[in-house]
Amino acid sequence: MMQYTTDSLRTKWLEFFKSKDHAVIPSAGVVPENDPTALFINSGMHPLVPFLMGEPHPLGTRLTNSQKAVRTGDIEEVGDATHLTFFEMLGNWSLGDFFKEDQIAWSFEFLTKELELPLRRLAVSVFEGDENAPRDEEAAGIWKKNGMPEHKIAYLDAAENWWAKGETGPCGPDSEMFYWTGDPESPELDKPYQETWEDPRWVEIWNDVFMQFNKLPDGSLEELPAQNVDTGMGLERTVAVLNGKTSVYQTDAFTDILAAIAEVSGFNGIVENPVGDSAKHNSARIVADHLRSSTVILGDGVAPSNVDQGYILRRLIRRAVRHGRKLGIENNFCHTIAKAVIDKLGSHYPELIKNQDFILEELSREESQFRTTLEKGEKQFQKVAANAETILSGDVAFDLYQTYGFPIEMTEELAAEAGLKVDTEGFKVAEKAHQALSKAGAEGKFKGGMSRENIEVETGLHTATHLLLAGLREVLGTHVHQAGSNITAERLRFDFTHGDKMTDEEKEAVEAYVNAAIAANAEQVYEEVPKVDAEQDETIEASFWERYPDIVKVFTFKDDTGKVWTRELCGGPHVKNTNELKGAFKIKKEESSSRGVRRIKAVLVS
Repeated sequence: MMQYTTDSLRTKWLEFFKSKDHAVIPSAGVVPENDPTALFINSGMHPLVPFLMGEPHPLGTRLTNSQKAVRTGDIEEVGDATHLTFFEMLGNWSLGDFFKEDQIAWSFEFLTKELELPLRRLAVSVFEGDENAPRDEEAAGIWKKNGMPEHKIAYLDAAENWWAKGETGPCGPDSEMFYWTGDPESPELDKPYQETWEDPRWVEIWNDVFMQFNKLPDGSLEELPAQNVDTGMGLERTVAVLNGKTSVYQTDAFTDILAAIAEVSGFNGIVENPVGDSAKHNSARIVADHLRSSTVILGDGVAPSNVDQGYILRRLIRRAVRHGRKLGIENNFCHTIAKAVIDKLGSHYPELIKNQDFILEELSREESQFRTTLEKGEKQFQKVAANAETILSGDVAFDLYQTYGFPIEMTEELAAEAGLKVDTEGFKVAEKAHQALSKAGAEGKFKGGMSRENIEVETGLHTATHLLLAGLREVLGTHVHQAGSNITAERLRFDFTHGDKMTDEEKEAVEAYVNAAIAANAEQVYEEVPKVDAEQDETIEASFWERYPDIVKVFTFKDDTGKVWTRELCGGPHVKNTNELKGAFKIKKEESSSRGVRRIKAVLVS
């Protein structure tokens, strides 16, 4: 069987679905633009939620891409064979177009014809049915019709083969595909998959989700009028499986990164054996993963900070620096590893090349700042740990954070190595008393799915961000561009490029602009135009051009006099008329977000 690289599998995927009339869309950035419920894009379908819920996509109803994704919930597991904080997710989607018949046929074709995988080493699972939804005989029948042997199909429960976005809303069965990673001549392969599906040698490589139903508040299901398909194949993990490797670190995704780590550390063992089980091997893998993720996050414009995405970024960088010290690296090295990441991913994600100077500068600055206190902090930790019996107090943990820049997670990691636990509740109390911000506060806001109950309020606030940006450019100047946004049902938060603190007069002028636009009853005008034309149109404001497809959505709000209040490229939801924004626009806070970026928090006051 042929050997795959991440580039070759990604290309084969995109070309295959192009042949099935799918439009190839660019990856969204890793920071959600219109979803306040998550810190990072964590799957291929995440940026497409508005379109899966009914918004028309400018490139049609069949889409495919490779999406950048970040997941940090299992950060302590990083360094093992499969966990990554950054990964690429191959996906294809039907927005009310094809359904199970075509998707399963294409899945079978891609696996057996394009990848030439032996049918004997493949198996699939489908939903077994329960009191809420029927057994998915339809999917099983389509698999059999295409050539999947009946004994290689398992019927599994909702925990394994049912997808739902939340307690209510779109949901449906899924069908997962597995590849046998054990001995290809094993007699286990001839047994019914229903009996062997829990064998760890069966590894999931692809998942087809069929959004077939709408779950109502009373728990009942109704058929969706427009049924969607969402699929996902983890790129790095699948390349490892197809090449007979046991770890993602044995793939070309990490070859050059590990070589760069070996060069700066002198630890050649990580190149000779990426899956070695020594402490040094583990540290090298953590450095590789964390700086790969940090480079991608920085490439999308996030800078290290003490809140939200910036907090996670800072935690990744500082954890990488600490494990670099374990490898014996005494000088700044993060920028060297980042260059290897950019060289590997830059051709597919050009924003990494475009933003290379920012990436390298921020990494070097953050590493320098932390390195000056890391050694002192570790010595202080050893001192206080020696006096602790089983638990490190919250006050001590907060002092390590405040004085030495140790995130609470780093202190917990150090404590675990010393056989101690940390009083995290005491840390939170100490932190609150010092008027600080913590990860717990940041992450506590970001759980769950897209808010359906407050969608109208959030849509209004999203529209208000357009008016806010137009007002900022009117008052402060055309150097102002969006640098990020976050919307909840209670408020909007908007980051923008500007070096100076706004004066009270400037804030009042911006408020007046937005409120005048609301009072003007400006109507929404929606257009779909080629991106190349939109980029040349100076009347269209946009940031992050590289994230948008070849055909883009432009939203203009114009009143009866012909005055244009805002004209902006966007993919989010908007009101039809500014008079739907109930209340007066009020800036509650204006502050620094990061170097050269300011942040506004604002509300609509009834």
